[in-house]
Amino acid sequence: MKQAGHLRVHCRPVADSRAVLASQRARFTVLTSRLLRLEFAADGHFEDRPSRTFWHRRQPVPAFEVLRNDEIVEIATAHLRLRYDSRLGFSGDGLQVTLIESGLVWHYGDRDVGNLGGTARTLDKTDGPIPLDPGLLSTSGWAVVDDSDAPLLDEGWIARREPGADAVDLYFFGYGRDFTACLSDYRRLSGAVPLIPRWALGNWWSRYWPYRQDELLELMRDFLAHALPLSVCVIDMDWHRTRTGNASRGWTGYTWNRDLFPDPRALLADLHSLGLKTALNLHPADGVWPHEEAYPAMLRRLGGDPATGEAVAFNITDPAFTQAYFEILHHPLEAEGVDFWWMDWQQGKRTAFSDLDPLWWLNHLHFLDLGRDPARRGFAFSRWGGLGSHRYPVGFSGDTVVSWRSLAFQVPFTATAANVAFGWWSHDIGGHMEGTEDAELYVRWLQFGVFSPILRLHSTQNPFHERRPWGWDAQTFALARSAMQLRHALIPYLYSMAWQEHQGGGALLRPMYHLHPDAPEAYACPGQYAFGSELIAAPFTSPRDPETRLGRQVVWLPAGDWYDFFSGQHYAGAAWHSRYGELDDIPVFARAGAIVVLADPGHEGAAASPVDNPRALTVHVFPGADNHFDLYEDDGESEHYRHGARVLTPLRQQWSDSALQLGIGPAQGDLGVVPAARGYTLVFHAIDAPGQTLVTCDGRRVPIDARHDPESGSLTIHLPPAAPSSNYQVLLQARQGKLQRHDDTRPRILMKLLKAFRCGSEAKRGLCVRLHEILADYEVLGAYRTALSDSQLRALLEVLFGAGVHVCEDTGEAFAVLWNNHEDQRTLVRWSQENRSTWDPQCRFRQEHGPAPRFARFALAQAASHGPFSLTLSYASLLAVNTLVP
Repeated sequence: MKQAGHLRVHCRPVADSRAVLASQRARFTVLTSRLLRLEFAADGHFEDRPSRTFWHRRQPVPAFEVLRNDEIVEIATAHLRLRYDSRLGFSGDGLQVTLIESGLVWHYGDRDVGNLGGTARTLDKTDGPIPLDPGLLSTSGWAVVDDSDAPLLDEGWIARREPGADAVDLYFFGYGRDFTACLSDYRRLSGAVPLIPRWALGNWWSRYWPYRQDELLELMRDFLAHALPLSVCVIDMDWHRTRTGNASRGWTGYTWNRDLFPDPRALLADLHSLGLKTALNLHPADGVWPHEEAYPAMLRRLGGDPATGEAVAFNITDPAFTQAYFEILHHPLEAEGVDFWWMDWQQGKRTAFSDLDPLWWLNHLHFLDLGRDPARRGFAFSRWGGLGSHRYPVGFSGDTVVSWRSLAFQVPFTATAANVAFGWWSHDIGGHMEGTEDAELYVRWLQFGVFSPILRLHSTQNPFHERRPWGWDAQTFALARSAMQLRHALIPYLYSMAWQEHQGGGALLRPMYHLHPDAPEAYACPGQYAFGSELIAAPFTSPRDPETRLGRQVVWLPAGDWYDFFSGQHYAGAAWHSRYGELDDIPVFARAGAIVVLADPGHEGAAASPVDNPRALTVHVFPGADNHFDLYEDDGESEHYRHGARVLTPLRQQWSDSALQLGIGPAQGDLGVVPAARGYTLVFHAIDAPGQTLVTCDGRRVPIDARHDPESGSLTIHLPPAAPSSNYQVLLQARQGKLQRHDDTRPRILMKLLKAFRCGSEAKRGLCVRLHEILADYEVLGAYRTALSDSQLRALLEVLFGAGVHVCEDTGEAFAVLWNNHEDQRTLVRWSQENRSTWDPQCRFRQEHGPAPRFARFALAQAASHGPFSLTLSYASLLAVNTLVP
């Protein structure tokens, strides 16, 4: 049967023959100087068809040398040296690869103990960390992908590998710590990350609930009335008939439930009029039964007789079924107004086709089919289907338990997925089921959602799982609205990051070791991540302490100057910081020189869904370094950008100690996709009031409205609207000395802490009066020891000393991080270990103590395996903080 053209993909699977070397039953392909394909086939038959993961093996041939005799082959590139002894075959002694820079040797069969993890198929029913599939990055310096059992594509359709128990197909990634190059080369071989539609970056509403048509529309209008922007409405499985009257379980369905939705076309049109894209839920495993409206057409298409009442079995590996599946079941619903599908596959991992796991193939087909019309991009919303799934965003992570542990784990889980180039995860914001609902947890989860790839509110069918912001108390509602409005304001920045990733850059969320692979600290901060090119986010993921009444998060900031994105407060880099915050705080840090472009909600309307290219922008600028940022825009949902219908607006900062110059524009590209005129609000952070402020547009001076806030150090300038082809130049000149403002922020932080503390007012007043004494001599705090709880004293001391200890739990074992930024000798550390495996008094108890190091990491589970473990950090004689592992 001829396959639809839009389901065929362009691949270059056959490597250049000059990169291939055969040796009896083995074949080696030099894909890059650090990436080798290693094949073994007892029958001498090697596979050239594209696999699930690797589509483009034809790459520029890197320089390499070959030495060989009858039995031994050696291949040397600039980075790797392979040695193969055909007498020993694929074995530890027969096949080795040496990383030339480090001298490390990999032997066939070695276990990758340093693998940094990838991602997982689903978080269904999880409550905290779970094991992850291996990723492509490793502190070992190498990673191996076993592609031996991966399904293939043959003329664009799923195909079996030739049977052969001895066949081996490996890809050896020998990149050391050059993680960026590793992922870049991986995407070259497997395919680019698609540019997701702009509307996907707004707020999504979803709930497993049997909504009536009028009820759902009223709910969407309630969001608008409460100034809560949305861009997507997902309708869960009750959109279709679930009471079937036959043997079908009602889990699978393609027929509208007219009792709930009497006029689906009107429903979808009304949702579109509210600016919402709409998705319907799919569980296709049970096939098509007689109660479906499409049943007769489906069965006739496949050669059956509807009079038999025989169900149509789901068989996505059959081309005839697949064509009917899309054309009869899905396309008519899309013609009614369905924008995309939620592939909620959780019905097994096997098909009749050689035990194929259907998830990847479903994602592949749905992505391609939805993009069959150039007016709409391919899009999938489904669970992770294995390596290569980055070609089918967005990922649905599954049904998590409502808990702080679930929230905390989603932070490293999302960032670590970048290790397999899968950057677009969507979580159930607020959690899906069970657990205990809590207003603080709801707010913190929503704040993480703002700084995650996709923000989708969702929960199961339980009236006590509340996800509507106005369903909580007034404070929670206000905080939720602020977060959701901020998310829509961020869309220009987010979409520019999506473009960068599509062009070959990194994922929106990345672990810190992507950017700083040689820093040990970068591997010890799972609670934070790089958020695009300009920011680091470290959302609060644990409840507030009852005594400090503040959330606490520990953040490592790389070398350089850093600034609180919201307040402009300066933070020193190459240091750890304990960040304390109220419920309205979100720890987000901008690097020196950062340029962050937001939509201006004052012009678009706070209740609107400003996913379109905005008429006004707010640009946040942080001092201290030169920088360049390209704002990317197109029509947001078609494939026309591939043919030039896109615009890049450059923003450049030139920095010197006494001056800052910001240039905006001129925009380049098809200017018809952006507003004819656009205004700007510029917010320059952490600077003193300039002595001169000069703004020109296309060389002509522009009168401006400029206001400087001496307390925060921010300067706000409003620029009148101008054509996108215009060029704005803004010059800020210091009155004298330096323009950048670096105050000692500790007094401000300490005052914020004192204000929040739950303790006596007289103690607070005394501490405030003696604040300068305390800054000069920390031991003055000793006079207030009885008035302060341990957690309060700890908060003050972490700020004063720049030292602390923090327990982390990421995708692996729990560990403790200890830091002493200033190497203050008064900060002491002691660890003790009781080894219960021995009765020898000389060996049973071990203890070490001394000044705390600048940084240390303690593996708690490993320590506890030998017996009780204690780690104590002491701030002079004021406080001892204990980490105990029984």
